[in-house]
Amino acid sequence: MRMPGTRFQSGDMVMGRWPGSSLFYEVKVLSYDAKIQLYTVVYKDGTELELREADMKNPTGFKPSRRSRSRSPSRRRSRSRSPARTTRRSSSRTTSGTFATETPAARKEPKMKEVLEIRLSPVARPVENNGHKHENKENDTADKVNEKPAEAEQEKVLESRYNLRRRKDDGDAKPAEQTEEEAEPKPAAATAPITTELEFGGRLGVSCMMLFLPVAVLGLMVVCSQEDASLMSPPSLPALDSLLDPHVFGMVVLWFLFQALLYVLPVGKVVEGIPLKNGEWLKYRMNTLHAFVLTVAALGAAVHQGVDLGYIHSHFLQLAVSSLLFSVLLSVYLYVRSRWAPQDQLAPGGNSGSVIYDFFMGSELNPRIKGFDLKYFCELRPGLMGWLVINAAMTLAEMKLHNLNYPSPAMILVNCFHLFYVLDAYWHEEAVLGYMDTTHAGFGFMLVFGDLMWVPFTFSLQSYYLVYHPSHLSLPWIVGIVTLNVIGFSIFRKANSQKNAFRRNPSDPTLSHLKTIPTATGKSLLVSGLWGLVRHPNYLGDLIMALAWSLPCGDYQVLARDEAQCRRKYGSAWDDYCREVRYRIIPRVY
Repeated sequence: MRMPGTRFQSGDMVMGRWPGSSLFYEVKVLSYDAKIQLYTVVYKDGTELELREADMKNPTGFKPSRRSRSRSPSRRRSRSRSPARTTRRSSSRTTSGTFATETPAARKEPKMKEVLEIRLSPVARPVENNGHKHENKENDTADKVNEKPAEAEQEKVLESRYNLRRRKDDGDAKPAEQTEEEAEPKPAAATAPITTELEFGGRLGVSCMMLFLPVAVLGLMVVCSQEDASLMSPPSLPALDSLLDPHVFGMVVLWFLFQALLYVLPVGKVVEGIPLKNGEWLKYRMNTLHAFVLTVAALGAAVHQGVDLGYIHSHFLQLAVSSLLFSVLLSVYLYVRSRWAPQDQLAPGGNSGSVIYDFFMGSELNPRIKGFDLKYFCELRPGLMGWLVINAAMTLAEMKLHNLNYPSPAMILVNCFHLFYVLDAYWHEEAVLGYMDTTHAGFGFMLVFGDLMWVPFTFSLQSYYLVYHPSHLSLPWIVGIVTLNVIGFSIFRKANSQKNAFRRNPSDPTLSHLKTIPTATGKSLLVSGLWGLVRHPNYLGDLIMALAWSLPCGDYQVLARDEAQCRRKYGSAWDDYCREVRYRIIPRVY
């Protein structure tokens, strides 16, 4: 589709001038910004630039100069070395206004291998500052050798038209320092792109999900409580007026507030998450293990004082409905507050303009109340902790209902497997900061419902089922189920550890043996280790563990949804990865 009023269109291969020289290289047109009248293009080495139309030519009839034999600007040794191939960080150059100051990431241990990109913006010609005449001597000396006077004059003109600075998603770098003589205009405030690619079937799809998913959870809970727990047998439905109890809703609110209190305790280390579009780095306190220990201590004290955890079992449906109601109220608050959120704090996937869709997906990326990060808190605290508390309550209910001196083997296995899984998540708490839910998804009904209702009340269905259907497994079955869970967990943990280590520091010498595919974003895709066998080895481990959890009491299915997101994120590099790694989850099967 041709861009109106433009000479070139998206996808065209043209010749683009490299800034600061008279040399042209083959580039691919990505987009055109009519407001600033600049094209975004990408060179063969992955460097992205924004060029004026005057600096772009049709390849037809183009006659390259004798000095343009280099295949890529990043391969030239004498002049105009591509910043994308630099081997050291560059500090601010106030004389020419060429490079911006180091970003916060450059002042810390490298977590990710970044490709430096260049953004071109018009600036005024700075007055020569004799106090800095020796700066950048190392780079400038090589650039000036054997340079013709005409080309040197042309480079001065180009410098007066363009400013080269670090670019990462249009805004995570600080502007270069300025003197009073420099009159560089301030960049325009970042604006969130309009969401055009709608997930889950768009407005209709998310509307159906908001209605169907809660009903599915409640329906499964009713089925599990029946003597003949089968989807083929219609269950007896409870009275609607019995599903919502104000006292139970109050308990749900108190549980949420109790976990929030533990979250703000000044214990545990503080780490930095991903940078926002405005260059700000959010900080997170890692104290879920502390909160878990305090929660266990509080519950133990409550039981010692005569509190009956069997109340959770007898009011299981009411607790689920109250959690659903709380999720809806929290989602409404999040959507309303997102209407006043700064544009650079909105999520890329929840800004469609549709109330229903944005309510479901979430408009704000990291909603916070004076440093209290709501999304990160809900990801690990109320739901996961609640899951374990429900399991413990179901264990006591099974013993009481069947007059057992100890839980059934199946109940013990399910509780141990779930406890180990949650503790592993808490031990690797920092890895959550790199999850797609944290880095990309807005915080709306989808994640709120998933964290506060779906996780605690569907993941505990196995223990709820076992209350009414105790299973006395033989020793061989126990050994086989434990072995299966160990295999699944080993795959799950190994895959996630490889991924997290590579995200933190791709240049780590211990990872040098891993094969990767570079992408235009500067990041790389792993194609060795477990990630060279299947595209989602962590899901394979999850599926095997889920099977081990469910063997005593039923079947379990898992759906995953990040293939499309990976293709949008990595572009053609993802297709190369799919050709290299053919299987999604199970080697030579799927």
